[in-house]
Amino acid sequence: MRLTYPHMGEVYIAVKSMMDDIGVESIIPAFTTNSTLRLGSSISPEAICLPYKIMLGNYINSIKAGADTIIITGSCGPCRFGYYGPLQMQALEDAGYNDIDIIILDPPREGYGKFLEGLKKVAGKNSRRIIPSFINAYKVCSELDSMNELLYYTRPRAFNKAELRILIHEFKKNITSVKGSAQMLELIRDTKRRINAVDIDESLKPVKIGIIGEIYTIIEPFSNLNTEERLGDMGVEVHRSMTVKDWVQNNVILPATGRKGYKLERKLSKPYLPVLIGGHTQQCIGHAVHYAKTGCDGLIQIYPMTCMPEIVSRSILPQVEKNYNIPILYLIVDEQTGEAGFQTRLEAFVDYVSSSSL
Repeated sequence: MRLTYPHMGEVYIAVKSMMDDIGVESIIPAFTTNSTLRLGSSISPEAICLPYKIMLGNYINSIKAGADTIIITGSCGPCRFGYYGPLQMQALEDAGYNDIDIIILDPPREGYGKFLEGLKKVAGKNSRRIIPSFINAYKVCSELDSMNELLYYTRPRAFNKAELRILIHEFKKNITSVKGSAQMLELIRDTKRRINAVDIDESLKPVKIGIIGEIYTIIEPFSNLNTEERLGDMGVEVHRSMTVKDWVQNNVILPATGRKGYKLERKLSKPYLPVLIGGHTQQCIGHAVHYAKTGCDGLIQIYPMTCMPEIVSRSILPQVEKNYNIPILYLIVDEQTGEAGFQTRLEAFVDYVSSSSL
C-alpha cells in the first residue's frame, strides 16, 4: 500500500507522522497550484464545491507519483462533503485511474466501529500501533497550533517579514525528509524557536481579525489565496477559528468519552441557529459571536461558492454584525477568484477596520 491524502492546511503533516509511526508508506501530494485545480476541475461537475476540485487534483498528482490508496474523512448531514469519496472514486475511474482504493473514515459519532475498521485497513498487520500513533499525531497537531499562534502574533510585528516567509518555506521543505512523529515534533519545535528569534516591534498594537467560515477554505492556504499571510503582511493579527487539532478534539476525542463537541460554539450560536443543519454553520456563527465578545476588530467569512451550510451562515451573520457592532467581510472562493480583486477587498477592509478601531 502506498497511501495518499489531500492537502488541507497542516493535515498532511499530522497524517504523515501517524502513518510513519504505523509503518505505512505515504505519498504527500505536491503542494496545490493552479495546475492542480485545473486538473481536478477538468473531471469535476462545474457547480461542485472548490474543495472537491482541489482534492481531486491532489489525488491525481499523487497517483502519478505512485499512490494506490486514498484516505479521506467522511461527513454526515446536508453537506456535500459526505459524498466526496464515492463521487471522486467514480470520477477517477471514468478518467482512467483504475484500481485505486479510497478508504473513508466516517465520523466516530456515527459509530466507532466503522472508524476503527477504516484505520485497521490502513494499518494492516500493524493495527496495534494505531492508538499510540494517533496520540502522537495529536501531539503534532497541538504543536502545529502552537506554532501557528506564534506566527500570527509575530508576522504583523516582524521588522523583516521576508525572514518569516523564508523560515516557513524551509519548514515545509524539511517535512518530507523527517520520519515519524518524534522527528516531526522536533522540527516544529525548532521552527518555533526560530520564529521566536525574529526581531519584532513589541510596541505595535495591530488590529485583530478573526477568520470564520467553511473549514477547508479557512485552513487550506491555496483555497483562500493565502489570506492569513496577506493579512499579516498588512499588519493584522489573525485569529483562525478552526484548526486540525480542534477538529480532532471535537469529532474524535470528545465523542469517544461520551461528550459532544463544539460546546461553546453551540451555546453562542443558539439564539441565531438552535439546530444542526450540516457543515460547520453553528461553529461559524458561534465563532463570530465569540470573536466579537473577546476583542476582535473585524471578521472575515470565507467559504466556497455554492456551499449550502455557509450560505445559511452568510444570511445570519449580518444580525451578529448588527448586534455586536463588528464589521464582517464576506469572501466567496472558486476557481475563477481573481487575485487582484481579492487583494483589493482585503486592503479596503483592513483600512476600514483600522479606522473604525481608532
